[in-house]
Amino acid sequence: MADVRLSMAEYMELIESVKRANDIRREVVSEAKDIGRSVGKAKKKVSAYNRKYKKAFKKVSGKYRSKSGKWMKNGFKRAVKEAHKVAKK
Repeated sequence: MADVRLSMAEYMELIESVKRANDIRREVVSEAKDIGRSVGKAKKKVSAYNRKYKKAFKKVSGKYRSKSGKWMKNGFKRAVKEAHKVAKK
């Protein structure tokens, strides 16, 4: 490996330049985050089928839940299946 020798002044200057680079990087990252927040994501339009499925799922899910509100064994899977069946009609 190469042998590198620095004077104390050169070493201190190197440390300061690294600190400045880190400060600049933090500023750039924070500005990028601010820009990202302001732009935001465009929401997808909810399809007609999805609206029907949502309504059907809410309607049938009660059959597959216990009194305490927990899902019965295989209840969620069966509720999904029945909701798809109802939504297709």
